[in-house]
Amino acid sequence: MASLDAFLADLDDLNEEEDEGEEEEIIEEEDDDDGDIDMLAETGGGGGAAGTSGLLASSRMASLMEKIEAYMVADAGDGVVAPPAAPQDDAGAVYALIVQCNEIAVDIDNEVEALAKHIRDDYAKRFPELESLIPNPLDFARVVLKIGNEADLTQVDLTGILPSATIMVVTVTSSTTIGTELPPQALAAVSERCEQVLALSDNKQRILAFVESKMAIVAPNVVAIVGAATAAKLVGAAGGMSKLAELPSTVVQILGSKKRALAGMSTSTQVTHSGCISQCDIILNTPPGLRPKVVRMVAGKVTLAARADAYQNSGDGSVGQKFRDEIEMRSAKLSEPPPPKDVRPLAVPPESSGKRRGGRRLRKMKERMGMTHMRQLSNRVRFGQEEDMTSDGMLGVGMLGKSQQGGKVKVNAQKQQLLSEKNKRARLAGSSGSTNGLASSLAFTPVQGIELVNPSAAGDSKEGTETYFSQTAAFFQRGM
Repeated sequence: MASLDAFLADLDDLNEEEDEGEEEEIIEEEDDDDGDIDMLAETGGGGGAAGTSGLLASSRMASLMEKIEAYMVADAGDGVVAPPAAPQDDAGAVYALIVQCNEIAVDIDNEVEALAKHIRDDYAKRFPELESLIPNPLDFARVVLKIGNEADLTQVDLTGILPSATIMVVTVTSSTTIGTELPPQALAAVSERCEQVLALSDNKQRILAFVESKMAIVAPNVVAIVGAATAAKLVGAAGGMSKLAELPSTVVQILGSKKRALAGMSTSTQVTHSGCISQCDIILNTPPGLRPKVVRMVAGKVTLAARADAYQNSGDGSVGQKFRDEIEMRSAKLSEPPPPKDVRPLAVPPESSGKRRGGRRLRKMKERMGMTHMRQLSNRVRFGQEEDMTSDGMLGVGMLGKSQQGGKVKVNAQKQQLLSEKNKRARLAGSSGSTNGLASSLAFTPVQGIELVNPSAAGDSKEGTETYFSQTAAFFQRGM
């Protein structure tokens, strides 16, 4: 019995230890949840409860905006005394503040995307087609604030928010939409989120303006190539100078690109595969046909300049200025018209040194290519006689003229033979020399006058037995 009591006591001790361990785990999980909630509240990641912005009301955003305002007031000058909160113009402090601005700019973009998703989901009940017509979240928020629950969009003025073509498409689509009106509470929540999106966008613009004013300290080489405004956009889109230096040129080329709602309009005037970098002065001053090549060159040089700025190898911007000169020289070279085509005469064909064999083919070629007898006569002039001229008086005819005596043109022997054979056949055939339906059977002879003859019987060919069995055939006897 004693052993059984001891065994039960050990079981009770084990149960108590397990209960204590579970309580400790529950306490640790609660602490972790509290830490996660605090982190979300500080960073504003994913938005607050019910799709509200936590970043906009965070202390991090408020303190950063105060510092930026202090710097902006201090830089403005004009006799205005800076407040005590304005820090000293130290390069290290400015660089640290710019790094914070780049980090919070990325968080603002994420927060805007999260809020825009909530706005699209909630407003889809009212106007589901609007999301596909306006992809930009800022324009979408402005249009939602303007429209609200209005059914007739012809009464809503969207000028200044959207282009005229998009306004027309939105107005026509709203007349056939399948959406219904939102309740007042849901519409108020959507309007509040739209205002938060616009407030975050305003803060981001002020942050980028401050970064642009201080870019000469952070990235002097990048500023020398693309300018302060484009450099600030590139650094803000990349999330910092070190991250921009890590990107390849192909990614830098499309950094900051956004989807555009063209509403069926042409895309021929847009530079394809380009982002913020296409807004710099080098690209804008380049002819449209050469912009894709220049964009690739600028992206490659910006990548090298960003790496030089990240490691602070050239603080005076000499590397960036050198790269800019190379880009401008190459762009000017591409803009030059092509050189005129050099028209050269054909080369003299090589003559064969060996002897060419004769034959009928060679003789025929010489007859075709050689000088005719008529051309030879036109090149000759009789001594003591005036040469005849053509009717216009511009060209002499040589010995072919009418006044030249004895200068007849020689006829080719072969042609003369053919002509004689033709005349012989014509005499034998009768008057016409033809055997078609128009041939006549009457012939004029000096003996009997008009005589009836058969034209087809006067052929040259003779039948096989006519030679031996004709009436005129006879035997000849030769003398012994």
